[in-house]
Amino acid sequence: MSPDPLDEVKKVRRDAERLYTPAEVDTALDRMAAAITARIGDRNPIVLGVMVGGVVPLGLLLPRLPFPLQVDYVHASRYQGATEAGELAWIKVPDLSLRERTVLVVDDVLDRGATLAAIIESCRAAEAREVLSAVLVDKAVAGRPTHWSADFAGLQAPDRWLFGYGMDYKTYLRNGDGIYALRSGA
Repeated sequence: MSPDPLDEVKKVRRDAERLYTPAEVDTALDRMAAAITARIGDRNPIVLGVMVGGVVPLGLLLPRLPFPLQVDYVHASRYQGATEAGELAWIKVPDLSLRERTVLVVDDVLDRGATLAAIIESCRAAEAREVLSAVLVDKAVAGRPTHWSADFAGLQAPDRWLFGYGMDYKTYLRNGDGIYALRSGA
């Protein structure tokens, strides 16, 4: 009989280290929203959520943005439920035309940066006037190219596997009541 995958998920959650509380995440989102508003609040932007992880940061960020905007999403993944990155898979491209628009790409975490860089390049290829990025968490990843960075980042985290607030562990735990990291050796 194969082990119950929920047993593993429960153990990971129980053994994880909470890096940020909901109050700390809210404060970070408030700071991000203020910076985003100052930068693009007058530009009629398209806010483009990156599914699936970006759904939580996007949903929490939108009510904090007090200016007219349109929302769409893109679904591209290098993980697809795994804990190791693979080839980028495009599942959904935006429905709205990005041509001559300011686009803000919102995602949960910036780690190696390849997925976000590919999405930004895709937006540029769609003739967006300006493409900016916002991530809830910027991981300190050694060797990440410096040009793969976010314009707006709420929190910093070590280079460990994270979950909660949109980030997952094998497609579970996106709904964590904080941002958690797997303990070393987990």
